[in-house]
Amino acid sequence: MTGFSSPVSTVGPIIARYLALKQALGRQYGRESAILLHLDCFLTSADADLTLESFSEWCSTRGQLMTGVRRREMRVVRNLCLYRRRTDAACFVPDLAQFPPDHQPVQPYIFSEAEITQLCEATETLQPAARSPLRRENFRLALVLLYTTGLRRGELLRMTIGDYDPKEKTLLVRESKFHKSRLLPLSHDGACEVEAYVEIRRAHRLPVGAEAPLLWNGYGGAGAYTGVGFGATIRDLFQTSGLRTAAGRRPRVHDFRHTFAVRALLRWYQAGDDVQAKLPSLATYMGHVSIASTQYYLHFLDFIASSASDRFAQRCGALITAHIEEVADEN
Repeated sequence: MTGFSSPVSTVGPIIARYLALKQALGRQYGRESAILLHLDCFLTSADADLTLESFSEWCSTRGQLMTGVRRREMRVVRNLCLYRRRTDAACFVPDLAQFPPDHQPVQPYIFSEAEITQLCEATETLQPAARSPLRRENFRLALVLLYTTGLRRGELLRMTIGDYDPKEKTLLVRESKFHKSRLLPLSHDGACEVEAYVEIRRAHRLPVGAEAPLLWNGYGGAGAYTGVGFGATIRDLFQTSGLRTAAGRRPRVHDFRHTFAVRALLRWYQAGDDVQAKLPSLATYMGHVSIASTQYYLHFLDFIASSASDRFAQRCGALITAHIEEVADEN
């Protein structure tokens, strides 16, 4: 395991096996490795095993961190302990009740089709620049792909012209999170947007080689947008469109991914499909390592709850009504 040097604590070999397992499962675990390296160094200097006392002392060295960050780091150590308990039933496992309070998760913002139309229209307000002559076209295509494919921001920004297959109408997402590559079939409208954009690039004599970034600008030499620059322009579009969450904040770029997943779930409910049977397909499309990860995006929002209730009523309403009538007759 990289990053661990001699001497190591008594927990060091366990940490090494744990990280090797996680990486074999496709997880990068870079941040987790750094946290466990810090723990290993602390236990080595203290010449201690991982116990309630040593864990508490290690946590005190992280007191400068925000409570949410400390909680995440403590959970990393707890997961290590749960792994250790598989072979050492008596080992120490931190009590979640003693962790800093969990922060309320951010409620995802689910865009409506009308709002996506608004955002696409707002791209017309973007002014071209000498090094970014297709700024409007870049962000219109970005909005369409984020909404119709659920791509992560980094995946979209790393995409090249060659990742689009005009014959198969697919996008190749190359070795993204969890070291996984995948092919995404595009909708008819999505494929038309990509092809029209490439033709505009060609007409402007801008790079259209296979290795050229799909979303191209002339800043920085490489031609690809940075995450910060891309996010800033998307937020400007939110501002221009007047979009705000219920809490009064602007939506996030990641909310397009939430929207894609939730809209897929809603379509299945409305079509009467078996949602559980379809979740593996959605997990594969979104590049998740398991269905559990996909379910994170499928928050039980009000309109999905309403759709599920309607579906239950259609299938079982008559039975419930008949039962109520039987009870009334008996009384």
